[in-house]
Amino acid sequence: MLSGPPVPEGADYSALDVEARAGLRSLPKSLAELVGRHLVAAGMLVDEDPERALVHARYARERASRVAVVREAAGLTAYHAGEWAEALSELRAVRRMSGGNAHIAVMADCERALGRPERALELAREAGKDLPADVAVELRIVTAGARRDMGQLDAAVVSLQGPDLDPKRRDPWSARLFYAYADNLEAAGRTDEAIRWFLHAAQADDDEDTDAAERAFTLGADESEIAAALPGETLEIEDDVTQDACAAEDAAEPTETTADAQAAVTDEPVRDPAASPAEDSPNSADQVAGPAAESGAAESGAAESGAAESGAAESGAAGRVGDDLGDAGKPAVGEDEVSVAGEDVGKTDDGAVKRRDE
Repeated sequence: MLSGPPVPEGADYSALDVEARAGLRSLPKSLAELVGRHLVAAGMLVDEDPERALVHARYARERASRVAVVREAAGLTAYHAGEWAEALSELRAVRRMSGGNAHIAVMADCERALGRPERALELAREAGKDLPADVAVELRIVTAGARRDMGQLDAAVVSLQGPDLDPKRRDPWSARLFYAYADNLEAAGRTDEAIRWFLHAAQADDDEDTDAAERAFTLGADESEIAAALPGETLEIEDDVTQDACAAEDAAEPTETTADAQAAVTDEPVRDPAASPAEDSPNSADQVAGPAAESGAAESGAAESGAAESGAAESGAAGRVGDDLGDAGKPAVGEDEVSVAGEDVGKTDDGAVKRRDE
């Protein structure tokens, strides 16, 4: 049996995590080890060379198409490589095989990237509310991107609001959520609020996955405000500046939106995509977290993040296939400057893999 494309050094079957290896147990031992090596190779390459990673994922899929973990790896790798239709097809197969919604945000982001924001909203409705917290946040980011694709700027802002949109919160997804919110505030013309939320995103972004501080500066933030927001900085702040900062913190609570915008988020019927396709298809994201992801994980409807940064976003090819592949599973969804989840199919305007977002 041919071994397929050469795998990079270190792409050993033993590098697969326990769950991924368990998924391959239905295969003969020699085939499981062959497929496993190519899954590991895909995970190792997905960030630096997603096209080459996809070659390995496709090879694995051709030999084990009935194994969910293999289809998952193929779908997430295709997402990172910007092959939106292929990613959507693979992840639909995973959904049928597993019955779960772990990658629903990436799927919705792919619909955005294909120019079908209405279908992205329909997927979000189908998913319901019984989702893991991280998946639910990525889906909100993608949903905001879809609303934005359709010109519903106020509704995009509303769709990101919730109890976790609190500058004092430090959830794993806080930086991406704050970034996405700021990005959509800017798109809606609410520049002062956007600056505050970009600064909140910079404060929450301990790993420096987003360009929140730079975005705040571009919009007119004072250098002292930016320096104070950056992680690890300890600055002497005058009393009057401290008072201003406190006032800004109070003002940073999510703004109550109009009844029309709220209605657009909750009550607007999904248009038939065949009857009225979206004119503007999402672009590719800088951070693969999902096509819409880093907006996660680039400035396309694909993902900045990831699911995207992304992720979505945020991240490697398959969430459970090895450590590298696992991180890539988050869509770079939500920010326009994506890098999945997320923020690395590219970096979305908002930002776990490079994803695409708004």
